Amino acid sequence: MFQIVFNQLSAAEMSRLPKELQLDLLAEFQVLPEDLENLDTEKFGVIEREGKKLFRYRAKDYRIYFERSPEGVTIHRVLHKNTLRDFLFRTKLPMAEDDQLGQAKEFWKLIEEGEEARKP
Repeated sequence: MFQIVFNQLSAAEMSRLPKELQLDLLAEFQVLPEDLENLDTEKFGVIEREGKKLFRYRAKDYRIYFERSPEGVTIHRVLHKNTLRDFLFRTKLPMAEDDQLGQAKEFWKLIEEGEEARKP
């Protein structure tokens, strides 16, 4: 069975959104294992660093960052696009969006916070 699992931070980020927006984002986040093999570049991006691969999915004005897991996918962060745009503007890196994120330590700190939050 293919599952979508939210870590504590991504669940908290989702819970702060209005219920109708939460439902809209979840309805739009239709990801199947085969989607991760042949990515639609209009909706998906891939961010890599030190062998770790994260996927980015665009849903409305939000970006959902997730990785494959044995169960399906684990969602690490749900961020408004303006947050990322501001972040990219501040870093001023001369690369594509996903390459910029892959090289930015601040982005990986956001992801690691979510991983740490789920450890007992």
